[in-house]
Order: sequence, then C-alpha cells, then structure tokens
Amino acid sequence: MSNIFKILDADTYRRAQQDGIFHGAEIDLKDGYIHFSTAVQVQETAAKHFAGREALMLLALDPNTLGDNLKWEPSRGGQLFPHLYTKLDMRHVIWARPLPWNGTSHTFPPETFE
Repeated sequence: MSNIFKILDADTYRRAQQDGIFHGAEIDLKDGYIHFSTAVQVQETAAKHFAGREALMLLALDPNTLGDNLKWEPSRGGQLFPHLYTKLDMRHVIWARPLPWNGTSHTFPPETFE
C-alpha cells in the first residue's frame, strides 16, 4: 500500500520529534483521531485546510506499520481517509519534508507521488 501523509506546522513537528510522540494537531484532538491523507488527497487537503500557511511539514508514513488503530473512513466526497485512533509514535515517520507555500499553492516534494 502507498504512503499516507500528515501536514503539520514546523513547530509542532519539532516538538513531536523531541517527544518521540505526536498526540495530534488541534483539529485531531477535537475530532478524537489523527487525520491523514493519501497521495491522491493530500493536495486538496493542503488547499482546503492550509492555504496561505507557511512553515509547514509533510510527513510520510507506511499505513501498514500503524496497526489496527488506523481506520479508513468516509469523509470529503465519500472518499476513504486514513484516521489514526491513537497517538503517533514518530518512529513510524518514513520521511518529513518542508511544504513551502509558493504564493498560490504548496509545493510538494516529488517523492509524495512516487
């Protein structure tokens, strides 16, 4: 299965790296799970929830390593989105890259779509 992705601000990423655990961003904590997107969904997620924001990071994870707490649930347009119903052990992050804003959209690293 292809990677899934989490967008978060750089300060939150640094804290999670230091702690070794990511408990979730504000919306994750409110909803009770950590939101992720697939490669097909992540650009729309960025446009819808992060437009104009700078100092963001894009994290890639293998969904097969997250166990039974990862659920695929219908959301935007009926698409199945990955939701993690536990904290994220940062050892599961395959890679993390800056997600720069270019004035009109975010510029995704090429490996996002490989």
